[in-house]
Amino acid sequence: MSADDLKQIFRQHSQAALTLNIGFIGVVNGLFTALYGLGEAPVEALAAAAACDTGYVRRWCDAAYAFGYLEAEGDRFRLTPAGEAMRPEAPDSLMPLAVQSVLSAHMAERAAGLMPGGDRPGERVLGERETVLPWFGPMLEANFAAFFASTVYPAVPEFAEVNAQGGLAVDLGCGNGWYLRALARRAPHLRGLGIDGFADNIAQARAQAAREGLEGRLTFRQGDIHDLTLEEPADLIAMNRALHHVWEKDTQTLFAWLRANLKPDGRVVIWEPAWPAERSALRDPSRRGMAFQNLTEHVQGNHFLRPEEIQDAFRAAGLKAEIHLFAKGNEAVIVARR
Repeated sequence: MSADDLKQIFRQHSQAALTLNIGFIGVVNGLFTALYGLGEAPVEALAAAAACDTGYVRRWCDAAYAFGYLEAEGDRFRLTPAGEAMRPEAPDSLMPLAVQSVLSAHMAERAAGLMPGGDRPGERVLGERETVLPWFGPMLEANFAAFFASTVYPAVPEFAEVNAQGGLAVDLGCGNGWYLRALARRAPHLRGLGIDGFADNIAQARAQAAREGLEGRLTFRQGDIHDLTLEEPADLIAMNRALHHVWEKDTQTLFAWLRANLKPDGRVVIWEPAWPAERSALRDPSRRGMAFQNLTEHVQGNHFLRPEEIQDAFRAAGLKAEIHLFAKGNEAVIVARR
C-alpha cells in the first residue's frame, strides 16, 4: 500500500471523527431534538427552541448541513435521516457513537500527557469535561439496555429467582441507574438499591426512576464501596461494567465484602467486557475498541479482566461461579452463589 493510499484511508477516518464531533455538539445542546419538534425552522427559531446562542447555532447548522445531518431550503433547515437518528430519544439512536467519540479523544489526550510520568489520576478524569459526564450513563443505556433485556436477562435465571421472592438487588457503581431500571421493568416484584460515587449520576438516576414510575421500588444513594454498609443483606449484588474500576485496589477485601453482604443462597452477578486470553484476538474488528479502552482505563487506575480471573476470585472467596459469554465472546456475565 502506497503512502498516498494510506493518507486517503486516514483522511476518511478523520472525516468520520468530524462527523461524530458535529453530532456530539448537536446532542449535548438539544439541537437535533429541538429541530425534530419544529419540523423545519430558520436558525433563529432553532436557537430559541434549544436555548442556545444564535451565532453558534448558525455555524453549527452549516457544519451539520455539510456533514449530512441537515437539509436546507433557503434559510430553513430540517433533519435528514442521519439527523433524526442522532436524537438521543430515537430508536437505535446514534448518540452513543458521538459521545464515545468525544470521550475517547479526551481520554487519548490524557493518556498521551500522562504516559511519560506514569501518573494514573483515577475516576475523576471522567468529570473533567462538563459536557461529557452527564451523557456517560445515557450512552451506556443506549448501548446495552436492550441487549440486557433481550439476551442477558433470559440467560441468567438468578434474576427471575430474586424477582419471585421479592428480593433486594443492589447495583454497585450504578451510574444513571439504567441497569437497575431495566432489571426492575423485567422483574416487577424486585426491590433495588443503586450506589455510585458521582453525585450527578445519583441525581440522574433518581430523576429517571421517577419519570418511569419506579421511585417506590428503587432507591439511589451516593457512596463508596470501600466504605459501604448495607442496611440489610442482599439477595443479589450486581456490578455492571464496574468491577474493573475497583479490582486493582484490593480484590480480596472486595470479594469478602460481597460474600458477607449476601443473604444465604444470595447471588452476585458481574457483567464485564471479556478481555481475551490471546493478544491476536484484539485484531478482530469487534475487539479493537476494547483494546483502545483498556489503554484509557489505565489512566483511571483500571484494566480489563479475563472472565476466568473473576471466576477464580469468587472461588477464593468461597463462592461457586459460572461464566456466561455473549456477543461473540466479547461480553462476560459471571454469576456466583453463596
